[in-house]
Amino acid sequence: MTETLVRIDGVTKRFLENGSPAVEALTTQIKSGQVTGLVGPDGAGKTTLLRLIAGLLLIDDGTLRVCGYDPKTHAAPLHRVVAYMPQRFGLYEDLSVIENLELYADLRSVIGTERDEAFARLLSFTGLEPFTGRLAGALSGGMKQKLGLACALIKRPRLLLLDEPSVGVDPLSRRELWRLVYELVDQDIGVVWSTAYLDEAERCASVLLLSEGKALYQGPPQALTRSLEGRTFLVRNISGERRAVLARALERPAVIDGVIQGRSVRLVIGKGGVAPTPGDIGAGLEAVVTVVSPRFEDAFMDLLGGGPRGRSPFAEAYAPREHPIDSVVEAQDLGRRFGTFTAAEGIHFRVKQGEIFSLIGPNGAGKSTIFKMLCGLLRPTSGTARVVGLDLAKAPSEARARLGYMAQKFSLYGDLSVRQNLEFFAGVYGLGGRQRRDALKRMVENFALGPHLDVDASTLPLGFKQRLALACAVMHNPDVLFLDEPTSGVDPRTRREFWSHINAMVANGVTVMVTTHFLDEAEYCDRTALVYRGRIIATGAPDDLKEQARGAGRSDPTLEDAFIALVQADDRESPV
Repeated sequence: MTETLVRIDGVTKRFLENGSPAVEALTTQIKSGQVTGLVGPDGAGKTTLLRLIAGLLLIDDGTLRVCGYDPKTHAAPLHRVVAYMPQRFGLYEDLSVIENLELYADLRSVIGTERDEAFARLLSFTGLEPFTGRLAGALSGGMKQKLGLACALIKRPRLLLLDEPSVGVDPLSRRELWRLVYELVDQDIGVVWSTAYLDEAERCASVLLLSEGKALYQGPPQALTRSLEGRTFLVRNISGERRAVLARALERPAVIDGVIQGRSVRLVIGKGGVAPTPGDIGAGLEAVVTVVSPRFEDAFMDLLGGGPRGRSPFAEAYAPREHPIDSVVEAQDLGRRFGTFTAAEGIHFRVKQGEIFSLIGPNGAGKSTIFKMLCGLLRPTSGTARVVGLDLAKAPSEARARLGYMAQKFSLYGDLSVRQNLEFFAGVYGLGGRQRRDALKRMVENFALGPHLDVDASTLPLGFKQRLALACAVMHNPDVLFLDEPTSGVDPRTRREFWSHINAMVANGVTVMVTTHFLDEAEYCDRTALVYRGRIIATGAPDDLKEQARGAGRSDPTLEDAFIALVQADDRESPV
């Protein structure tokens, strides 16, 4: 029988006395035996709400009851029935995987047979059995998330709070994560799942959509999605450049949102609006505009008022460039070993100027290793890496001066202000005098960093951290831009802003290499390579990879379907 686990009535939380509330006058309920999705843009109040429910923060106004307890007066019994997995890795990096599990088992008083069974189950699910002796700090981002979840589930809770648990986790692991969560739901456990992946929100029984601390929508995701019936369109058979078609479409008042979807362009039309014709947006004589079923992400963007408007300032910031070589980025039989472990082998591909080429694959597949070799941050054990015709082994400094790199984790200096980070990277790239001043001014204007110049980078909202990281990577006008999971954990609206800048750079001849676990994002790319066990097992346009997964009950496969089908096929052909 379903019961109400959390009752929230008029709850408000402020961090500054005269500031805007992080959560404002919120009223809602959370039930047992189902997954409640918590979605919203960066800074919407999702993490604050989870911490209030977990008893880690106290409300300022209103009433809050969690599993019958008032967090203000009954924190200890509440903590015995609520499990919380924070957004940031909250474990002990100088302890091994098994030592972290043992610590959390001790804290939860899990002993004897129950302890052994919990360890066996959780290690099997997360795939961490081979790594029990590895320090948590040495795990990949995805493996850290898995360890954090395992520690949260050491003891069976009544309520499980997950703050973006799938950030940095590959699609295979995400499906396994959902499988485990549904097992918990079948045991009548309530789950609150905060997420930036809106395809995950569609799997929830109910969603709470927050913006600026207020609830914009509460209820089944399907009901919100249905409200957009007849307002979502796909522009197919485009003969021109997809990114130019998207840019022109977004200039039309009726179009409130749009993204690249493989070889097509997906558009959302405002209420009462009319979809543009192919001629309106320069899609070519063969192009057609057809109605398609809406997605929850379309409804999310509509509820927030649509995507970012206007052209990216990078549309005019870069002078078009030409290179007298066929391949701007080239990997030739590239390989890297760490002792007896082979992280990558036989990697071969070429990327043309003005092309976006993505690497996708499971956690630990070797994507970041390949990236670091191509950026000159890691020396290959075998093979050759070239950027703009320069061999990174023979001319590393010259090659690195021609590229920009945005790391998987926020790689800037948190104790330095925004201004100091910009000035530091201007010096790293050798910018001086007027060139330096112009570059700094351009980055501040292009990314709207002016109000934050004296703020420490570590305290910026995630969306502004991404802006700052991209600004530092492109201020020297690179020919090639390497983006290692650049929008991990970023909400769809911020992601669209980010990609509007990338598309504008590419239109002017910048070449982009990107890794991502967000497979809808991989569809924005011209080509993608699927990396598995240190090898590339498939390469092609996103639509071509999806075509390989067609059949066997999949009439219209997603890129995630293709990802999983190709990995499983490789497992059958080359079992470990």
